[in-house]
Amino acid sequence: MKRKILLVDGHSMIFAWEDLSSLHRRKTAAAREELVRRLTSLQDNTDWTVAVVFDGTGVKPSSDGTPDGIAVFYSKSGQTADSIIERLAAKYSTDYEVTVATDDRMERTTAEAFGSFTISALQLRAEVDSAVNSVRETIRRLSR
Repeated sequence: MKRKILLVDGHSMIFAWEDLSSLHRRKTAAAREELVRRLTSLQDNTDWTVAVVFDGTGVKPSSDGTPDGIAVFYSKSGQTADSIIERLAAKYSTDYEVTVATDDRMERTTAEAFGSFTISALQLRAEVDSAVNSVRETIRRLSR
């Protein structure tokens, strides 16, 4: 069985999820941090290895991540998050089961051409919520 990788278009999720969009209007960094927190929880409770990519306008380009956390990438000036996601999908789709989460139709089409699966922001939100609920249920059962 191939290892599963989830590539997330960070700003696509932030602008599609109302609570994160609202937070983004007040403080961009806080919205990014909250998305990373939620995606870390998803990775911790599923068999996906998660990477999130943000457009790096005004942010130092990097590929941060912690040993047990998710990979966080910021695009360089003149580069888009879409181009990074597409490059990663092309690179890893032959050896891994890659899923790209975005609401950008062109990005989805490109990722699918490389053999990746795609999901929408709404579908990813359902996956995140399901993982959180699963953890809550496990905690509830164990605390009886």
